[in-house]
Amino acid sequence: MAGSYVSQAGLDKMVEELRHLEGVERPAISRAIAEARDKGDLSENAEYDAAKEAQGLLESRISLLKEKIASAIVIDESKLTTDKVQILNKVELKNTKNGAKMSYTIVSESEANLKEGKISIKTPIAQALLGKKVGDVVEVKVPAGSIPFEIMNISLS
Repeated sequence: MAGSYVSQAGLDKMVEELRHLEGVERPAISRAIAEARDKGDLSENAEYDAAKEAQGLLESRISLLKEKIASAIVIDESKLTTDKVQILNKVELKNTKNGAKMSYTIVSESEANLKEGKISIKTPIAQALLGKKVGDVVEVKVPAGSIPFEIMNISLS
C-alpha cells in the first residue's frame, strides 16, 4: 500500500479508532465467542457463527487501520499556503451557471466526510481545483455533463 497524505488530526483519529477496536471491541467479541461456545453444539449455533463473523470483520478493520497508520504521511500544516488550491485548503466556489455557492475542504481519502464539507483529494471536483487560483473557473465533469465553478476564496481549513 502506497503512503497517503493525512492531517495530524486524521492520523490521531485513526490511532484512536485502532485503540478502541483493539482494547474494547476485540475483548467484547472474544467474550461473545466464549459465551456462545459454552452453549454447546457449535454446528448449529447461530450466535457462535455471528460472533465469529463479527470477529473476522473486526480483524479486517484492525489490519486495514494498521496499514493506513503505518503508511501515513503527515502533512506539515505550517507549510500550507492559499495562493493555489492544495490539500487541506478550504475552497469557496460559485456555480457560474446558477450562482449557487458552496465550500469544501480538500482532505485525504480517509478523512473525507461530505456532511462536514470535507471531500477526498481523489474526487473529480478536488482534482479539477488542485493548483488553481482565486478567480479561476474550472469545469468539473459530472455524469450529466460539465459544471463550471469559479474559485471565490482559498483559506486554510
